[in-house]
Amino acid sequence: MKFLKGHGTENDFVIIPDPDGEIDLSAALVAEICDRRTGLGADGVLRVVRSKVSPEVSEQAGQTEWFMDYRNADGSMAEMCGNGVRVFARYLVDAGLAEPGEFGIATRGGIRKVRLQAEGDVTIDMGRPTVYGESVTTVAGQEYTGLHVDMGNPHLACAIGDPVVQLDLTHQPAFDPGVFPSGVNIELFNAVGPRRAVMRVFERGSGETRSCGTGAVATAVAAAHLSGEVTGEWIVEVAGGRLTVTLDEETSYLSGPAVIVASGDLTLAE
Repeated sequence: MKFLKGHGTENDFVIIPDPDGEIDLSAALVAEICDRRTGLGADGVLRVVRSKVSPEVSEQAGQTEWFMDYRNADGSMAEMCGNGVRVFARYLVDAGLAEPGEFGIATRGGIRKVRLQAEGDVTIDMGRPTVYGESVTTVAGQEYTGLHVDMGNPHLACAIGDPVVQLDLTHQPAFDPGVFPSGVNIELFNAVGPRRAVMRVFERGSGETRSCGTGAVATAVAAAHLSGEVTGEWIVEVAGGRLTVTLDEETSYLSGPAVIVASGDLTLAE
């Protein structure tokens, strides 16, 4: 099986080119690939498949050529991944499967428009965030209140008074399953300046990751909600670097680096 490895602000992915949808990508296989000791190691898998051969793609999303079949590190399917879309787009351009400029990518969370050149950052139209209200999480016995933000996938973005670097995110933070029956990505952040926040994230199905694109947007939305500035540009600092989030009255944008670092052949266990 051919593979590539890429990352966006150290949120890393194994890319599996499968244009004709011929690979049976089971949950067990994904978990094996993502294992950092016995596999390639990654926060998730991006399967590259043509929209027209994927039964998951809606008629509207089928108007785009490529579908990002994203799987979490534990093998579970996810609706969206902001950093994943940016890495996916970089792969398409680098491989000559898409021209630099603007184009759409189908995801389980809908079509996402991306903009990139042959080199440099990748920008994605993340769509309009949906805010549902507040909920709570508990991290190492400490309860934090946050904003429930939907970015095509569920988020709970919590402004905390404690330094984020001191948080213990080795275990799944508690959350309300009545509010999040399918699980939730949990962001814990502090505003560190005007329109600037530092964030850590625990992603459902992957654990703590070095970055989360949809989580960065959710964090910017929550920080803007607290400040009263609902539009504008926010810098979100994550463990793996820095992302730029732009909020306007209609949609949101995520910009940052996306690079391909390796390619090769994957030998599967018998």
